[in-house]
Amino acid sequence: MKRLFNRLLPKSWRSTVVTIPVIRLHGTIMSGGQFRQNLSLASTAGLIEKAFSFDAPAVAISINSPGGSPVQSRLIFRRIRDLAVEKNRQVLVFVEDVAASGGYMIAVAGDEIFADPSSIVGSIGVVSASFGFPELMKKIGVERRVHTAGQNKAVLDPFKPEKNEDVERLKALQLEVHETFIDLVKERRGTKLKDDPDLFTGLFWTGKKGLELGLVDALGDMRTVLKTRFGAKTQLRLITAPRGFLGRFGLFGSSKGFSAPDIAAAAASGVIDAAEERALWARFGL
Repeated sequence: MKRLFNRLLPKSWRSTVVTIPVIRLHGTIMSGGQFRQNLSLASTAGLIEKAFSFDAPAVAISINSPGGSPVQSRLIFRRIRDLAVEKNRQVLVFVEDVAASGGYMIAVAGDEIFADPSSIVGSIGVVSASFGFPELMKKIGVERRVHTAGQNKAVLDPFKPEKNEDVERLKALQLEVHETFIDLVKERRGTKLKDDPDLFTGLFWTGKKGLELGLVDALGDMRTVLKTRFGAKTQLRLITAPRGFLGRFGLFGSSKGFSAPDIAAAAASGVIDAAEERALWARFGL
């Protein structure tokens, strides 16, 4: 409406300032706990919808993520694309340090992807990691007791020896998820992708090499690209959550509050999440 009204005005009265809404999708992708804010549909949907409510020619998205949950990655991707079509908005994605694995899945929601020459992009694959403790259990004299209804309810139990048939089943599931990822990238990048045998093997590259492979469209930073495309007076409007950190998690001013067991459980879960998050970033030297 604003743009339509602007076109009806005499040229001398028209505003030449273009405002581009900006979303920052930074962090690992997983359903967040009470004390950690990760990227998930629940944590990003409000920001995404607010950005697309602006009367602007495009929505800019800054991505800095090593990946995580393939489900949450695809849900975020889908929400961006649905709104882009509904609102008829161009989506421009800018990679900062890394857009790998699930981070790259979200990035392909962009009509164009820009990266720094030293950004890390790609890692189009699926990984599952855990630990095994059966020998440790023997050494410390602890017996694991698991009772199930259903013979496959305790597959890949880290306290029991790994079984070949369980590993094969896990790999079969991973292949299905991997195929979904590959199909999505091919659908979005199309003929831009180079015919390279390593493209979908889980390898990752710099932004410079990613440009050669067709994983990104150009090298550049958000401010420079947007001002070049929409004019020197273009303004970037960062879309933020309506409440601050403490308010969002209800630590103050909340009628619900948290009990001591709640806090202890969340803290223990947070330690595990932090270790997983650190491992994801470390894969890319970050």
